[in-house]
Amino acid sequence: MITYQSACEAISKNRGESVCITTMTQSGTWNQQSDKPGLDISIGNGMSKASSVGLGIALGCPERKVMVLDGDGSLLMNLGSLVTVAGKKPKNFIHFVFNNAIYAVVGGQPLPMDGKIDYCGIAIACGYLKAVKFVDSKKFERDLPDLINSDGPVFIEIESEQKPAPEGVDQTWASNRSMPLQMRSVRKNITQRDDWGPGGPFL
Repeated sequence: MITYQSACEAISKNRGESVCITTMTQSGTWNQQSDKPGLDISIGNGMSKASSVGLGIALGCPERKVMVLDGDGSLLMNLGSLVTVAGKKPKNFIHFVFNNAIYAVVGGQPLPMDGKIDYCGIAIACGYLKAVKFVDSKKFERDLPDLINSDGPVFIEIESEQKPAPEGVDQTWASNRSMPLQMRSVRKNITQRDDWGPGGPFL
């Protein structure tokens, strides 16, 4: 079992200049660890969409690593995204999935199959080049640099603590407004252009 804090610390330490997309429970812990908020996008109000946003950025910026910090509940809501990602073959795409076997932000309900789902097997079957599961933080920290430097798409499952979020997800207007502003900040850091771009508030 790996804690959110130790996993996020290891990812932050090895991220380099990667763009990081987070969602749901992962966002809160990541925001405390990240030292490059200008390269972070939190999909707090878009459960299941982190991998799709990450894929778009990875395709638009093929020279830069893109890391997605996803949850198992989020992934189950959009399993088709694995096929889409694998079909596009982004070499710069690293997909972390925190497996805590519960829907943490909506009450801590257990996932179907009691969390006994072979996510790595599904990712490989969909076409990911590599898929690895970690249950030990020391091994995770040791193997992570090589995985990040591998050609993607790479799928990394982290068996994590069950950590219900009693406060749920921030659904305020300010929270909803923050995501496009984060996208604009990432665009500025990557392209040095401080505008929305031709597609509006997207990269």
